[in-house]
Amino acid sequence: MFHTPIVPFARKRSRPVEAAVPRHDVVKFKDVRLYLVERKMGRSRRNFLTQLARSKGFIVDDNLSDEVTHVVSEDSQASSLWKWLKECAPKNLPGVNVLDISWFTDSMREGRPVAVETKHLIQIPLPTQGSPLTPVATVSRYACQRRTTLENHNKKFTDAFEVLAESYEFNNMEGPCLAFRRATSVLKSLPWAVRCLGATQDLPCLGQHTKKVIEEVLQCGRSFEVEELLSDERYQTFKLFTSVFGVGPKTAEKWFCRGLRSFSDILTDHSIHLNRMQQSGFLHHGDISRAVSAAEAGSLRRVIDGAVHCVTPAATVALTGGFHRGKEFGHDVDFIVTTPELGEEESLLPNVIDELKKQGILLYCNYQASTFDMRKLPNHHFEAMDNFAKCFLILRLESSQVEGGLHCAEGDIRGWRAVRVDLVSPPVDRYAFALLGWTGSRQFERDLRRFAQVERGMILDNHALYDKKKKEFLAASTEKDIFAHLGLEYMEPWQRNA
Repeated sequence: MFHTPIVPFARKRSRPVEAAVPRHDVVKFKDVRLYLVERKMGRSRRNFLTQLARSKGFIVDDNLSDEVTHVVSEDSQASSLWKWLKECAPKNLPGVNVLDISWFTDSMREGRPVAVETKHLIQIPLPTQGSPLTPVATVSRYACQRRTTLENHNKKFTDAFEVLAESYEFNNMEGPCLAFRRATSVLKSLPWAVRCLGATQDLPCLGQHTKKVIEEVLQCGRSFEVEELLSDERYQTFKLFTSVFGVGPKTAEKWFCRGLRSFSDILTDHSIHLNRMQQSGFLHHGDISRAVSAAEAGSLRRVIDGAVHCVTPAATVALTGGFHRGKEFGHDVDFIVTTPELGEEESLLPNVIDELKKQGILLYCNYQASTFDMRKLPNHHFEAMDNFAKCFLILRLESSQVEGGLHCAEGDIRGWRAVRVDLVSPPVDRYAFALLGWTGSRQFERDLRRFAQVERGMILDNHALYDKKKKEFLAASTEKDIFAHLGLEYMEPWQRNA
């Protein structure tokens, strides 16, 4: 029998610092950025795990920065770990996955970032009885109490939600549609990106379905339900048909049920009678289905301003809608026009329409006279459209009128394009309510009315604000007056992109 001779243990020679050797590991998971906490782990083990992760395509940061998405620790004392993390104070800490080493080892074994489960999370410990509670910033369930700019940190989720909401709208399913629109609004308002499902735990308006979509996008980078919808014939057909000016979901459904699937199917079917709006919608579809730029909206502002003041020099013209909220692109351009004297507004729009005709730029006009009657207010049933005089127009906009040129299709050499324009003319004492209502966004306005009803016992619409307790209408000459009546902090239009 042979025995291996016993050799004294030789201490390993120290190696050069690994960071000094340039590495060329291929990054496979660009949306995942790790930070390994050295506390309890030790430097040598941390260096080994860092090299292992990088060799498998992970990004591992040497410092805890605002870009880190996953913090991995072997520290079993959650309280001391979280205290240390808060002292480091990365801006996006509420959206970071703080994970036990088990998530890391599972990911290394699979060769990819595995889904974050509850067992992986190192959660903030609950305060013991009698200990002071730390104030936590809460997100309001009302969009009118959340400042929402155009900077959306959660676009990959909200894009998916909007497809689902639109699909429910096409199917006349108001409840689920509204649920996804509310969830979209909440995520848009967050000043940080959601990086783990746990970060949504205390957020309002997020149900099981919305959280399932979030989890799927976090794990797979996409929602399979949304992808299935986008390739669905019914959804694609409804999306196409409703892109036509004057065609809503009900008309789209009627055409779909008849087996129609394309514009040519509709236009060659002699049994279909298109109204004037739909005829113009098909005629100018290429133009009015294309986004309108802020520069084009500015040019149209000068056109409308000139036409209105040609009729009534003392009139007020206000750009509303998405462009008033700071958007760079929109589908149409909305204006509110009024006169300083009550009653004068009744003839304003017909005269403005005549002026646009004289200029030769009016391609389509649908004028609706005012049916506004203060004696019929308050209206306890919300209506989508107010009762002020309004006209829906398609105007010809020349390239020479737009700084930087038109936002046209490639190869379009006409030198002009058709643009959708809406004009609304409320009496001057209703101006503030109309301006607030037409500025949007849709979800902001919906929640503003809901807040007034539920929290203040008031009825708000584009016409008036009524206090049910006092049984009186509240006067307002500006939007700030309305916010003040509701006990809300005023929000600038650019903060209403809910």
